[in-house]
Amino acid sequence: MNKTTSINLGGYFFHIDEDAFRKLSNYFEALRKSLSPDGREEIINDIESRISELFTEKLGTTKQVIGLKEVDDIITIMGQPEDYKIEDETSNNENSFSNFTKSIYINKKLYRDKENSFLGGVMSGLGQYLSVDPLWLRIIMVILFFGFGTGLVLYIILWVLIPEALTTSQKLEMKGEPINISNIEKKVKEGFNEISDKFSNLDHDKITSNAKNGAERIGNTLSEIVTSIFNIISKIIGVFIVLFTSMTLISVIIGGIAMIFFSSMPDNFLYNHIHTPFSFETPIWIQGILLIIVVGIPLFFLLILGLKLLSTRMKSIGNSINYSLLAIWIIGLASLLFLIIKEISQNAYSAKDIDKVAINIKPTDTLTIKFISNNLYGKDNYDYENFEVIHDDTDKEIIFSNNVFIKIVETTEPNAFLQIEKSAEGKSIKNAKQTAEKIKYNVKIENKNLILDNYWITELTNKKHDQEVELFLYLPKGTIFKVDKNFKQFDRSDNDYFNLHHSSDTYIYIVAENKVLCTNCPLDEDDEETNVINVSSEIFGNNRVETTTIENDSIEKVSVKVNVNGNEIIKTETKTRTFN
Repeated sequence: MNKTTSINLGGYFFHIDEDAFRKLSNYFEALRKSLSPDGREEIINDIESRISELFTEKLGTTKQVIGLKEVDDIITIMGQPEDYKIEDETSNNENSFSNFTKSIYINKKLYRDKENSFLGGVMSGLGQYLSVDPLWLRIIMVILFFGFGTGLVLYIILWVLIPEALTTSQKLEMKGEPINISNIEKKVKEGFNEISDKFSNLDHDKITSNAKNGAERIGNTLSEIVTSIFNIISKIIGVFIVLFTSMTLISVIIGGIAMIFFSSMPDNFLYNHIHTPFSFETPIWIQGILLIIVVGIPLFFLLILGLKLLSTRMKSIGNSINYSLLAIWIIGLASLLFLIIKEISQNAYSAKDIDKVAINIKPTDTLTIKFISNNLYGKDNYDYENFEVIHDDTDKEIIFSNNVFIKIVETTEPNAFLQIEKSAEGKSIKNAKQTAEKIKYNVKIENKNLILDNYWITELTNKKHDQEVELFLYLPKGTIFKVDKNFKQFDRSDNDYFNLHHSSDTYIYIVAENKVLCTNCPLDEDDEETNVINVSSEIFGNNRVETTTIENDSIEKVSVKVNVNGNEIIKTETKTRTFN
């Protein structure tokens, strides 16, 4: 039975038996003797970190104690100190082949390369991983940013997900180079040589030019000031990012949970009052989940970024969590795009169902046009709802909408008629036509009254497909009519033909040549004492007079102002209207 001891290697604690500990200690002692004093401690620390990673992989979850076998395996991977001792450039080149044969190459790992970065080292790290010039990746990112607007979001997500290569081992992993003593020592020495060169150049500059030395001190001071300013700005930006993302993220989570929870409430309690991109094609609980995934995950990463700007000591949440969230977000985004495409395909075609209703009135009658509501649905004439789910008299859910419009149009036919056009969209023309036919809309003609519903309804199973009802009221020349106060809300007539700018339901209109005229509307609606209408020369022609006589009990007195041969004449008639 061998004795065991506990060691701290690269920040990790391990249990190791006495023989293995003795061999590992001798190995590190040999390493120290083989390395030059410059950078020795940093090299040893990097080697310890790498060996601790290898020990962790070797032990797994079943074995708890490091033995001689594990130490021998590690030494085989890392190599003996005498095999990698770098005395000078010549000896290094001579031993390069033997170094290669004794190294075990590893797969590249994705890190951010801050040493060759412009911002966060994302593109330079991807370039190392993909063996591609980072310049091309930066060009693609700029195109995505200005062309599609996704470049910034993608860059921020990658910045949060990809860890920075901090240690020498990580920098070697990033380039796919074997992590052995030779490469670790070489990498550390390269760093020391760069620093040494900078100091050498600085010393040379100090000796050759005192003025330049002073300028460099000023430059260094300015650099420190600029760095401090940028640090302050980054902290401020971090505060705003944390505040914005935290509040928005909480709202998104609460909203998503509410959509999931209330979708199971009786009678779709909340569903009746939420308008979502998918109408009824996608269950609301799925929409709630997608809301949390597609919007919530990027907000979470932005929150982490803001916290890192505030505290550089903040540790990463771990690559496994990062990559898992990224995978979930990609799946959620793909699902969202699929549902959007599906929804668009469900409304790719449009069709109409057209009905005509004859209006049998005498030329001397005054037609009254009214829009009415249904008390059963609790909607008055002024309550405009484009789309809502309500209950009918049998407590059955139906679709309700005030999406109704009317246009006054002149016709050459002798009798007036109403054309009802019910339109809808669908995945095919046939499907759209069937959906339009299922719209229920009522019209009644009682005496001289044209009574129109201010709404339409359809079965809930027909779903929302941009249904609407458009009414075309064709009136022959000479028809006299009036409208109720609700008419204006639904009127979509051409203003050049029929301009309903008066709100009273006592005004009377007449269909003239290419225009509808008001017989008793004031020129200024605020002036109730003026009862004069203007008849333009377009009706009568220049310098000519036409006479039209219309008998109607509803007209007691009409004043007409016309221009004949340059002279303005005002003519007043009783019970009959004469243009002369």
